[in-house]
Amino acid sequence: MPVGIITGASKGLGRALAEALAARGWDLVLDARGEAALAEAAAAAGRYGTRVSALPGDVTDAGHRAALMAAARALGGLDLLVGNASALGAEPLVRLDRLPLAGLRRALEVNVTAALGLVQEALPLLRAAAAGTVIAVGSDAAAQAYATWGGYGASKAALDQLAAVLAVEEPGLRVWAVDPGDMATDLYAAAVPDDRDERPAPDTVVPAFLRLLDERPASGRYAAPALVAGR
Repeated sequence: MPVGIITGASKGLGRALAEALAARGWDLVLDARGEAALAEAAAAAGRYGTRVSALPGDVTDAGHRAALMAAARALGGLDLLVGNASALGAEPLVRLDRLPLAGLRRALEVNVTAALGLVQEALPLLRAAAAGTVIAVGSDAAAQAYATWGGYGASKAALDQLAAVLAVEEPGLRVWAVDPGDMATDLYAAAVPDDRDERPAPDTVVPAFLRLLDERPASGRYAAPALVAGR
């Protein structure tokens, strides 16, 4: 069975993607900081009969990143790394003139530095896979200027660039930076708690990721809503 690592897998998009991949027969290593929620997500994915390892921890911890790779090796290797763990930098989001620098450092550490650390750990396994794949979950805030989204958007823009360079340096892999679009997630609720507009559930975005895995287009940046719409 193919093996995937998904970070930030206890809720939202990470959990929905884990369940979808498990339903397709993937063995999984799941990560999140919240132990109880992660255990629930692992149980939901595990009901499809595949092997699911749940490792609570923080992706900024090098030891935790190494443990995730060790768990993948125990399952037989690694075919897919999904970097979905994210930090906002401030909750709720604030304008740049009030953005705590410590918060910005946290967003960069989680969204960029830790993401690269995971890739560095994973590369030997991904290079050995028949179809090694990296998915960096990004944001439209990386490409569009939205008030209060400056710190988070800057970190996701840096992630997009890392993914683009990785694709050039590792032509044997598929490296996709995916903008999932608007979703009803805890992350968005923390970012903009006063926004009561309805947003799509994360599971409605998952078909975009499955399409990428099925069709394996060239490495690059993709928008999930366009993929779901068949574009």
